[in-house]
Amino acid sequence: MTLALGCIADDYTGASDLANTLTRNGLRTVQTIGIPADDLKLPDVDAVVVSLKSRSIEAGAAVEKSRAADKWLRGRGASHVLFKICSTFDSTDKGNIGPVMDALRSDAGDHLVLVTPAFPETGRTVYQGNLFVGAVPLNESPLKDHPLNPMHDSNLVRVLARQSETNIGLVDLGIVASGADVVRSHLDGLSENGFGAAIVDAVFAKDLETIGAVALDHRVSVGASGLGLGLARGLVASGRVKADSATSLTEKPVGGTAACLAGSCSQATLQQIAKAEQAMPVLHLDPDKVVAGKEEVKRAIAWAKEHLGKGPILIASSSTPDQVAQLQKRHGRDAAGHAIEQAMADLAEALVGAGVRRLVVAGGETSGAVVDRLGIPGFLVGAEIAAGVPVLRAVGAAQGDMVLALKSGNFGGPDFFADALKLMP
Repeated sequence: MTLALGCIADDYTGASDLANTLTRNGLRTVQTIGIPADDLKLPDVDAVVVSLKSRSIEAGAAVEKSRAADKWLRGRGASHVLFKICSTFDSTDKGNIGPVMDALRSDAGDHLVLVTPAFPETGRTVYQGNLFVGAVPLNESPLKDHPLNPMHDSNLVRVLARQSETNIGLVDLGIVASGADVVRSHLDGLSENGFGAAIVDAVFAKDLETIGAVALDHRVSVGASGLGLGLARGLVASGRVKADSATSLTEKPVGGTAACLAGSCSQATLQQIAKAEQAMPVLHLDPDKVVAGKEEVKRAIAWAKEHLGKGPILIASSSTPDQVAQLQKRHGRDAAGHAIEQAMADLAEALVGAGVRRLVVAGGETSGAVVDRLGIPGFLVGAEIAAGVPVLRAVGAAQGDMVLALKSGNFGGPDFFADALKLMP
């Protein structure tokens, strides 16, 4: 297998979003969970997205995992590797985006790395190096309050400079709009003046196409799924990949019981849970009891078994930002987050053990904990449920045939859970 594109994602829902984007733009794509074993049988594909759960771990560990993934992808022929990050650039001043970028750049021998979290299709744009969510800067939007990695500075040149050991430059919108050759010339100038990375403005989809074409001149890039769009279109336009009219990989029904788990505390997920209560039984976990021990999980498992034979169910640990802040104050941020993640993983394991083969998970950290516990090595990318959220069919799963949807907290419309189950027959 010789890959046209390798990708390393720092969380599982972001990986699904990227894999979905690559598929929609003509690349045959597989998403793996962790670095694949050498004996994992994968179909003939153009791109592999290696999903890591490295977004919120210690920076050194994130670097180690990312380097190992990069080595695996390079060994399968990938000449370009995208380090996929969240479109809200969630990261602390110590990392993990900067340290991973520095390590991958060093390993690849690249002089300069292009960086952009822009994805206009989902309302994320970058102008003069500042990240916007819709019409407002990130630090003025509700998305600034990520429970683990809050983002209170929208200027990405400053943010990345605090994390990286190299100088961070800017490719502004005027340069991008002037075309790929002008961008290349500007990057040459930045490199000659000691800059090792550059934040790149993007406001329209055509900007991503320009950035993708230039990024393919290099061995590493850093960005959200919008950059994946640009890279995919660049590969097709250059003739390096023949666009594949990807057929749905979920046409064969799985059937059986369906369940949903929600751990995200985003406004979008909270609204989706409220809407789901009109269509299916919903159980809200008590976060304090989850942190206290296993009894709350046992209660939820018993509740689920009573309802599973009657149709889909939803179990939620989601809370409002204020409630999350109070929970973290009482128990500590790390302890509270770990306890809830493990509780959701316990529930997923129990639900699958009870026969669930259609599983919808909301929340990046929650999705990571669930997939890790289930031990699923990879997914084929199927139909799109909502922007950035595809149906995923398990590859090599010990549990047999399964379909899942892994949703970043802010993605999807109010009816997301019902919409997902309709496309997961």
